[in-house]
Amino acid sequence: MYPEELKYNNEHTWLRLEGDGLGRVGITHYAQEQLKEVVFVDLPEVGTGVTHMEPFGTIESVKATNDLFSPVSGEVVEVNNALKDEPTLVNKDPYGKGWMIAIKMSDLSEVDLLISAQEYQALISG
Repeated sequence: MYPEELKYNNEHTWLRLEGDGLGRVGITHYAQEQLKEVVFVDLPEVGTGVTHMEPFGTIESVKATNDLFSPVSGEVVEVNNALKDEPTLVNKDPYGKGWMIAIKMSDLSEVDLLISAQEYQALISG
């Protein structure tokens, strides 16, 4: 449910480290479950700067619209354009095909501010 190799923040986004300072970002299973059916995802363009724990986009569902919070600072180097046509990929595969952006991180020490899968599960279980 919450892959061990990922890092999480308390705003329900995850980060997968991919080497060379690159991190792939998406929302957690818990977040997509709370949102219900995702109908629209607004993501930044490649080249946009993002900041640790600041919004980088929005996600809209039949239930609500929420900001998406970046787990790290850096520059967006890749965007999952498949979400434009099929936003429900976030619901179907939040850790795979439902990823959102890839970031070239500017401060690798920010990874240490994120939490583990166990800590995230403790957070959401209250």
